[in-house]
Amino acid sequence: MKTRYTVYAAGLIAAFSLMSSSCESLDFTPGDQMSDKTFWQTEDHARQAAVGLYAAMKAPWCFGMEFTFDMCSDIADGTSPWADISRGTSFASNSEGVQNHWQYLYELVHRSNTVIRKVKDMPVSRETIDRVTGEAKFLRAMAYFRMLNCWGGVPYYDETCDINEHFASLDAPRSTAEEIRSHVLDDLTEAIEKLPVAWDAADLGRATKGAAYALRGKVYLFNREWEKAAADFEEIVYNKTNDYGYALHSDYNDLFRLYNGRHSSEMIFSIQSIDGNTAGYALDIVSYFGNKSTMRLIAGNRIVPSTTLVDMYENLDGSQFVWDDVFPGFAEGDSQMRRRCMSVAIDQGSTCVTDLLECDTTKVMDAYRLRDPRLCLNVITPYSRYLGTDAGSTPMEKQFVLADPSKGGAPMEAMAFMRNSEGWNSYFWRKWIPTGNLDGYWGEYNRTPYEFPLIRLGDVILMLAEAYNETGATDKAIAEVNKVRQRVGMPGLDSGPEWLAVGGKEEMAERIRRERAFELAGEGQRYWDLRRWGMLEQSVSDATDIFGDLMYTRSYQQRHELWPIPLVEMERNLNLTQNPGW
Repeated sequence: MKTRYTVYAAGLIAAFSLMSSSCESLDFTPGDQMSDKTFWQTEDHARQAAVGLYAAMKAPWCFGMEFTFDMCSDIADGTSPWADISRGTSFASNSEGVQNHWQYLYELVHRSNTVIRKVKDMPVSRETIDRVTGEAKFLRAMAYFRMLNCWGGVPYYDETCDINEHFASLDAPRSTAEEIRSHVLDDLTEAIEKLPVAWDAADLGRATKGAAYALRGKVYLFNREWEKAAADFEEIVYNKTNDYGYALHSDYNDLFRLYNGRHSSEMIFSIQSIDGNTAGYALDIVSYFGNKSTMRLIAGNRIVPSTTLVDMYENLDGSQFVWDDVFPGFAEGDSQMRRRCMSVAIDQGSTCVTDLLECDTTKVMDAYRLRDPRLCLNVITPYSRYLGTDAGSTPMEKQFVLADPSKGGAPMEAMAFMRNSEGWNSYFWRKWIPTGNLDGYWGEYNRTPYEFPLIRLGDVILMLAEAYNETGATDKAIAEVNKVRQRVGMPGLDSGPEWLAVGGKEEMAERIRRERAFELAGEGQRYWDLRRWGMLEQSVSDATDIFGDLMYTRSYQQRHELWPIPLVEMERNLNLTQNPGW
């Protein structure tokens, strides 16, 4: 039986070159390029082995497209890469994304196992052995934790599984979810013991003790072990036993625009981008989140912010935003009424607005900009502007207009206005999207040069607030949430007007859920949050545009709470059993 779980064991260096060349084939290749006699011998070899783990971790189908999971939730809509999951049409036999995620997560597991097994006998310092082992156990835990959230129990392979010997017989049955969680917690506990508090600048981005605490706390939180979760989060938020040095970045917008060697103390564990031009490594965020005015992007806006997300953001004073306060009757009005309120006419050449029609553009803009500042930092809203590029790469300012096609021309990205490649009247992402060409630094739309957080302090603070609230310490939860709100200038909860008052545990839980959507939009956390809260079903609704017109339908079935085991994996491993309903 041939398997696509790939590790290059003694020939791990061959795996490094595979990842850097972006080869798509993951069929097993024996490790005959490098033997134990030539590798696993020096401190540098140990470091190279660890680097190979991060290469596997940040592969697109592993954790390199984390931001795309928002399209599976209520805060984003899209066409790729999770259309089947997002729309409720996924089946075991036809989901490429489900199969790829399984495959690449096991790739990370098996590479981690190889490193754990090999590094323990290397003729290097005990400090090096411990640190590399800690990194491998952290990343193995990260992979299994994701598999636990996707599929529940899965086959468990540890470092005793040597791929060079066992690649033809990986036929373990599924462990229970409880067993997988126990393994994850054991790995993270050992990682906490072995990992350093910080690395030198040359090794920035490698797993740390603080990252292991944060991830272990998240595992506890997802399992509703509130006190244990709180203890782990407190460790790094309040520097209980070490000075971890984490702090909220002072500028929310700038936090998502760290490039060319800039970093932030808010990042606890992040994917590093090295050059966004024609060399190095950078995530492909723009291909999914960008618009057609973004650096010669061929398609664009494969994932867009949902109207649900935009409508959730509060007014600047913390009160609930209501469209009827802006345009009376808007909520119950049909799409034609909404178009009259918000649409203008532009010329055939897409160079200027020719007629405002019935639209007060200042009033429309105020409906967005007089809200929580994170709205307009995360989303390009109607009549606001965005510095994109012309048909080449020269910076050129664009405006997002809602153009009435019956009154004039249509927006064109090569001219003055932004165009939606799907033909939707949807919002666009501003978060993560470079402006212009970053003064010449950025030259390729599929290489977004920003550091991307997998775990950051703002997220941890909100998880700590949730853990506090669930243990009845609502006052402490309020204090944590207010740290995040005050960073962007929003008024604190339970202060001043009655609409900021918190009426108890359940109301605070709802505020935390909303705050996580406001703060973490575009970072891929919402889908996993909804599932663990048991709120996936109630969040599913059809995708509609700004005017309320249907973009596409969504459906929900109970079986969607767990992903299907990929059919191809069940054909390879006859001991696998399928999840309910699939």
